[in-house]
Amino acid sequence: MNIGSRIKAARGEAGLTQEQAAELLGVSRQTVSNWENEKSYPDIVSVIRMSDIYSVSLDRLLKEDSNMKNENSYIDYLEESTNTVKSKTKLSKIILLGVYLLIWAISEIVFWLVMEPSDSMGYAIMFVWILMPVTTFAVSAVIGKNGYFGRLKWLVPVVMGIMYMLVPYSTFSASNMAAFHVFRWPDFPMLPIGAAISLAGILLGLLISRKQAKKKAENKPETEEEQ
Repeated sequence: MNIGSRIKAARGEAGLTQEQAAELLGVSRQTVSNWENEKSYPDIVSVIRMSDIYSVSLDRLLKEDSNMKNENSYIDYLEESTNTVKSKTKLSKIILLGVYLLIWAISEIVFWLVMEPSDSMGYAIMFVWILMPVTTFAVSAVIGKNGYFGRLKWLVPVVMGIMYMLVPYSTFSASNMAAFHVFRWPDFPMLPIGAAISLAGILLGLLISRKQAKKKAENKPETEEEQ
């Protein structure tokens, strides 16, 4: 049995039409038809979704009675698709962290090159108490929602807390130290504040992710009952 036939058989055993399968998979009916007729192949994300929706193992879906040449081609295709997904995820992480670092850098540039001494209060409100906390929260929420960095994501609040603490230290404190030729320690209470904001963002992202997963799981039985 070839790949397309196995995908079609698994769909039939699940009691789903092509239209219903397409809706659950987030693709068009024609796309499902093309997969089953082997006019095109599903990517690794779609294969995993089919395994879940059709309630069959990946081994059964892909490797049963496999000695055909096109099977090997498809496995190579899946490996390439997996690498593509990983590359996109890596790029998303880089962009996300790049945006955070860019905003952090802008806060430094504005202080040292743009701000006038009389604007210190406005700067503190805009960057220290509004822009950086909002950015920290938003970036952390995206990390939590997408599960970036795995278990290491719980170290993100520590890093974010340090970066948040460095905003006033590398601006106001640095300016005072240069003017009076004295050394001052960072304002350490700023670290737990930044860490708490980041942690709240991660927890919100995880909550959103779990609610979305729960909603998909609840919709699946409803669709099957309609059959």
